[in-house]
Amino acid sequence: MSDIKKVVLAYSGGLDTSVIVKWLQETYQCEVVTFTADIGQGEEVEPARAKAEALGVKEIYVDDLREEFVRDYVFPMFRANTVYEGEYLLGTSIARPLIAKRLIEIANETGADAISHGATGKGNDQVRFELGAYALKPGIEVIAPWREWELNSREKLMDYCEEHGIPVDFSGKKKKSPYSMDANLLHISYEGGNLEDPWWEPEEDMWRWSVSPENAPDEPTYIELSYAKGDIVAIDGQDMSPATVLTYLNKVGGDNGIGRLDLVENRYVGMKSRGCYETPGGTIMLRAHRAIESLTLDREVAHLKDSLMPKYAEVVYNGYWWSPERHMLQTMIDETQEVVNGEVRLKLYKGNVTVVGRQSKDSLFDEKIATFEDDAGAYNQKDAEGFIKLNALRLRIAANKGRSQS
Repeated sequence: MSDIKKVVLAYSGGLDTSVIVKWLQETYQCEVVTFTADIGQGEEVEPARAKAEALGVKEIYVDDLREEFVRDYVFPMFRANTVYEGEYLLGTSIARPLIAKRLIEIANETGADAISHGATGKGNDQVRFELGAYALKPGIEVIAPWREWELNSREKLMDYCEEHGIPVDFSGKKKKSPYSMDANLLHISYEGGNLEDPWWEPEEDMWRWSVSPENAPDEPTYIELSYAKGDIVAIDGQDMSPATVLTYLNKVGGDNGIGRLDLVENRYVGMKSRGCYETPGGTIMLRAHRAIESLTLDREVAHLKDSLMPKYAEVVYNGYWWSPERHMLQTMIDETQEVVNGEVRLKLYKGNVTVVGRQSKDSLFDEKIATFEDDAGAYNQKDAEGFIKLNALRLRIAANKGRSQS
């Protein structure tokens, strides 16, 4: 590590990463390149450029990655109907491989020897950043200050800022923020503070993106989503880019009290963690995608795809986006999506997403066969007798041998 001359830092412009810039300069006597990603966190990212300049940084990257984020990461994940441990829509997890990829690209462009990040040694993000980085550039060095330094409290970070003249906007504010938050176009998360008690109910003013279901409008909102190969391409007949789709769904979902989640999850590093999430657009997307697949996918394909989803979710959660197993699963999933085309109509009402219509030119739903009315011979009901008896054969043999299941 003593040979490191240049480091690319994932830089937010906040307290932690501003301290890291100076710490890297002093500890490693190296040049620091900052990279700030706009992935839809809802805050201005350009001020990070001025903060980096004030810290003496010469090479500064501020990139708008919103379209790439949704198109190449969020949409592929939702083609799999991905949910971790039955609830979590992986809003933080899916942003990390993109950031890791861009860190490596910038390292290659600038000739940097190492990358650095502000993730702590307790969380999943350190794993996600570094697994991605090593997969894309095996010889890269990684500096994780939280695993090295003694600045293990906000007070120590503040003292460091004052001692080194670091221009952090809120460095004079001694009051600790109540929650640790992470936001992007897919979600916003809340951890720490009172949420560390799993019995504590979060206060209403914690939530940023959604109204409570109780305060949502008394009239439902109807929307129609158009799908092409498993991805939403239009809303209410208006063509939209991937990032525009998710931005719109976040707004209309949040306005109707959709997408709040409070859960305890199992981190990859071994501990349980309680967090709260708002994912209004993702909640709508998951429900609608399953609805269009219900029309268009063959039964066994749909069931096999569902059986693969928990493994896919675990791969994404644990940071293996850039792994051969994720690529294999994605190839299988994307193959199924060729026929996932059509429209889904939804009713949004007080925290609920209800599917009220679906149609597709690739539909496998055959009304002539499924009807309860006269089917004009399309289906011979007598065929069911042999089907049932053949499937019952092993049960009957076992019962005749006295192997009762009662």
